[in-house]
Amino acid sequence: MQGHGGDPYPDVTAAGGLVAALRAEAARRGRDVGLPPWATDALAVETTRGYLSVDPAPGERLFRLRVHIPDFGWDIGATDDLGTLVETIATWREGVPYDELGARFGFLDLAGFTGALAAGEPTAAQWAGLLSSAYHRGQRDLLRRLHADGVLRNAFPTMTHRAVRLRVDPMDGASRQVLVHEPDEGRYEFVRVGAPGATWTEVSGDALTAHLRAALYE
Repeated sequence: MQGHGGDPYPDVTAAGGLVAALRAEAARRGRDVGLPPWATDALAVETTRGYLSVDPAPGERLFRLRVHIPDFGWDIGATDDLGTLVETIATWREGVPYDELGARFGFLDLAGFTGALAAGEPTAAQWAGLLSSAYHRGQRDLLRRLHADGVLRNAFPTMTHRAVRLRVDPMDGASRQVLVHEPDEGRYEFVRVGAPGATWTEVSGDALTAHLRAALYE
C-alpha cells in the first residue's frame, strides 16, 4: 500500500501512528494485542514469551517483528499487512505453540529463536556474561556457587543491585523467581519474589542451594 506523496504507511499516518493504528485494527477484528493504555509511540508488547516489538521499515511498507528480553533479541519475520500483524501478535499472546504459529503465519521465521531456546539460550549466555563481568566481581563467588548447582544453573540469572535474581523462565519476567545475596562472607539471605508474605530468610551456605531449589521448583 503506497499513499500520496510516497508514504508507504498511509493507514498508520491517518490513524496518528502505529500504536493507534494497531489499536483500531485490533478493535475492528475483536482481538487483544496487549497494548497498555499509556502506550503512544514506542511499541513493545509484554507477553509470557518475551516482549514483541514492531519496527516499520523506512522507505517501504514492512512491519518487522522482533521478540526480545533485556540483552537478547531475535528477528522473527516481517509483513506488509497490518491485519496480519494484529493477528500474529494476538495469537502469540495466547500461547499458541511455535510450530502452529509458524504454520498459521507463513512470514514468521522462528527457527533461530526456537533453536536458541532448545539449546539452553539465552540462559547459558547470561550466566557466562555475569560470571566474567568485572562489574559484578563482588558477587562472583555467589554466582559461582549458584551456577555450580546442576538445577539452579537452568534458572535465568540477572542482577538487582547486589543480589542475584533467578527466575524459572527466561522469557517470562513474571515466572517464579528468587532474590539471593551475601551480606557478609559465608552468610546468605534469600526471598521468593511475589510470594504472599514473603520475607528475607537467612540460610547457611550448606543449605542455600536446597532452599533455592525448593523456592523455585517445588
